[in-house]
Amino acid sequence: MGQKLKIAGWVSIGVVAGALTTVSLQTVARGAMTPLPLEEIQQLSAVFGLIKTDYVEPVDDKKLITDAISGMVSSLDPHSQYFDKKSFKEFREGTTGRFVGVGIEITQEDGLIKIVSPIEGSPAYRAGLKSSDLITKIDDTAVRGLSLNESVKRMRGEPNTKVTLTIFRKDENRTFPVTITREEIKTQSVKGKVIEPGYAWIRLSQFQERTVDDFVRKVEEVYKQEPRLKGLVLDLRNDPGGLLDAAVAISAAFLPENVTVVSTNGQLADSKATYKASPEFYARRGQGDPLKRLPAAIKTVPLVVLVNEGSASASEIVAGALQDHKRATLMGSQTFGKGSVQTVRPLGPDTGIKITTARYYTPNGRSIQAKGIVPDVMVDETADGDLFAALRMREADLDKHLGNGQGEEQKDEAREKAREEARKRLEEEAKKNPSERKLPELGSEKDFQLTQALNKLKGQPVLVSKTLTERKEEKKDEKKED
Repeated sequence: MGQKLKIAGWVSIGVVAGALTTVSLQTVARGAMTPLPLEEIQQLSAVFGLIKTDYVEPVDDKKLITDAISGMVSSLDPHSQYFDKKSFKEFREGTTGRFVGVGIEITQEDGLIKIVSPIEGSPAYRAGLKSSDLITKIDDTAVRGLSLNESVKRMRGEPNTKVTLTIFRKDENRTFPVTITREEIKTQSVKGKVIEPGYAWIRLSQFQERTVDDFVRKVEEVYKQEPRLKGLVLDLRNDPGGLLDAAVAISAAFLPENVTVVSTNGQLADSKATYKASPEFYARRGQGDPLKRLPAAIKTVPLVVLVNEGSASASEIVAGALQDHKRATLMGSQTFGKGSVQTVRPLGPDTGIKITTARYYTPNGRSIQAKGIVPDVMVDETADGDLFAALRMREADLDKHLGNGQGEEQKDEAREKAREEARKRLEEEAKKNPSERKLPELGSEKDFQLTQALNKLKGQPVLVSKTLTERKEEKKDEKKED
């Protein structure tokens, strides 16, 4: 595991455009192949022929082959995937942090699209769209009944093309159309601010190509405003992941040089690797070390890392590295548990597959696959408890998820009960005025977990969760010998 993986492209981990992706290593295709199972291949060919001759209506050859490949790959685990031309393009856009669209962060509310925030400087921002605006129509298509992904696809398109959004603005009780010209959008994955004298908060929402540079700039801004920083909160809550080199770089920003950040292990020789806190493991070719601009104090500033069940993949790598090296105190709830590695291999100029090739391990050798990382201090989302955490998906909730190599996981009936109770609470919460809801914006003065993180940094009492406990580990099935 001592050698760095030599990759031909980028490496990705996490969630892109709402769909869970993961650690991805793009490598050259291998020449060596295991012998093909001829009998099974003949059976596949026979099925293909029967569909062509016997099916009720003609079926396109390309569609049959594409669907067969897609089914073969997706049957392996939730993160292995076949990319056709369109989905390959969308996957690449997700990892670069660039796409062509209107420039809004969105969610769903009552079957409509709710604008969480327009991206500063984007066409939507310039058009005057506001947080909490509801989109009721995209061009002539009503939004109600569309999935979030379908709505996203309709708003994206080619540069310089137009899309008309019908907006309902609650506080003005009016509906009006806005025509917006699409353009390339550069998302911001790093936010931060000095919360009070001596203490700052930096949030990473995803690990993208621009994340490290944006992180460095934000840290520089914080130290310029507060040169004598006494404590920093690194917020990885609901961060689904992204690029591996970005995760290694963010870890390296806080760790001593050349310590282990993460290792990987699988069947192939090049899936056995160790990534360290050194520029050779995260610096882009010809760009030098982006961390050189960071103030030296970042290595020693007292650090709290906030995580929750939405923290996955790349964010778990960072959290695990900082925890194992005792560089930070982790607070919040147990993370998602995405600890597998996927390699993106091209099948042609515009298609490819993403296939699971390894598990990754924290510096102390922990596999967090289907388990996650347990915080040092369990803290609820609100002063009233962890009201909606049970509704968040975890790796262990996904069909056909990879185990951690320690046996079969057993279903948690208590969690199913908790999820049903959380659904009811959420329904009641949705009926309230936004200002009265229990889950305020992350980083706001009403952010309960952030307040507890600051208390920890100041040496003040922390309101530890009375209900959160470590999730049960996977248990081996007991097998009896006959």
